[in-house]
Amino acid sequence: MRKILGRWLLPVLCLAGGPALAAGAGLKIGFVDTARVLKEAPQAEAARKRLERDFAPREKKILEMQKKLREMEDKLAQSGAFMSDAQRQKQHRRIKSQQREIKRAKEEFNEDLNLRRNEELHKLQKLIYEAIVALAREEKFDAILGETIYASKRVDVTDRVLQRLRQDFRKQGSKADGGSR
Repeated sequence: MRKILGRWLLPVLCLAGGPALAAGAGLKIGFVDTARVLKEAPQAEAARKRLERDFAPREKKILEMQKKLREMEDKLAQSGAFMSDAQRQKQHRRIKSQQREIKRAKEEFNEDLNLRRNEELHKLQKLIYEAIVALAREEKFDAILGETIYASKRVDVTDRVLQRLRQDFRKQGSKADGGSR
């Protein structure tokens, strides 16, 4: 019975006494809303713009291919009754070929876009991590938490992290916004 109580009682006491111990020891703890930072950091907006700029030509090409497919389908619908069987079959094959080409182009586009999006996200996460660590060292935090159930405004340093990222972004100037990967 003692072993069972000991196994449960010690962690409960540690959890209950943890905040009091931290306060008594003078620990400095902060919290960062990383989801908000990922959303509001200027580097995130710059990454979105880079992705849009880099992938817009391919997206436009796919839209043109879809327009061509619709034209081919319309031609078959309008003139199909007046075509010979051979002409109709030839038009069906062209349509199927165009559909396959569009499907392949979309799959390649989505795969490449996802890869690049993940690369950009990784770069952004690294910048955010570095900004948080630099802030923690400069302001002598003992711990900075990311995901938590609740954090008061008193320990929330999200705005300071965003401010640091904005300053870093301004220092980099157009290199971060307009530069390619």
